[in-house]
Amino acid sequence: DSGSLKEETAALDEVSEQLLQTFQSSVLSFSADQVACLCEALLQAGNVERLGRFLSTIPPSAELLRGNETLLKAKALVAFHQEEFKELYAILDSHDFHPGNHAFLQNLYLQARYKEAEMSRGRSLGAVDKYRLRKKFPLPKTIWDGEETVYCFKEKSRNALKECYRSNRYPTLDEKRHLAKITGLSLTQVSNWFKNRRQRDRTPSGTNSKR
Repeated sequence: DSGSLKEETAALDEVSEQLLQTFQSSVLSFSADQVACLCEALLQAGNVERLGRFLSTIPPSAELLRGNETLLKAKALVAFHQEEFKELYAILDSHDFHPGNHAFLQNLYLQARYKEAEMSRGRSLGAVDKYRLRKKFPLPKTIWDGEETVYCFKEKSRNALKECYRSNRYPTLDEKRHLAKITGLSLTQVSNWFKNRRQRDRTPSGTNSKR
């Protein structure tokens, strides 16, 4: 139901805005765990602009940033959306991330490489282009455990997501949880996949690119 999705998103937006305002007024009184919790709430809300504002309230030298993977993951996402690719790569190289964050960060890394190449070449990439980029720029060891997983989502996972998308572009929270369970992805990854796919399908430049 698109109605329930909009209500869920609106509720998350309202809560995240309240959290952001509370944090901004008393940044120094929050613990690292509380900051991580606030950051995760903003990540779940999916508002990158608000997430960027949140991160800007934290002094760069703050101890809160040291090894805090939720914050580092958020900084990487904001850098990607701001097209600050060098900063994104530096963040990914700066820390050995927990395997639970690998899929999200691998996807971010590959999408950054693709987008960077598209901007440089002035055209969309085909499957061969992307394959060559993955060979030229292998995943950093900080977000890869060495197993042979060239794609961040396995074929089985992508097929399950595509099958659901064909029948319903706006799955319910329960449906997304079920997809997360059967694909081995996180709820955030499933939600982001649907959001990105809907956005891609709405973009005229993303269509009719086959030769």
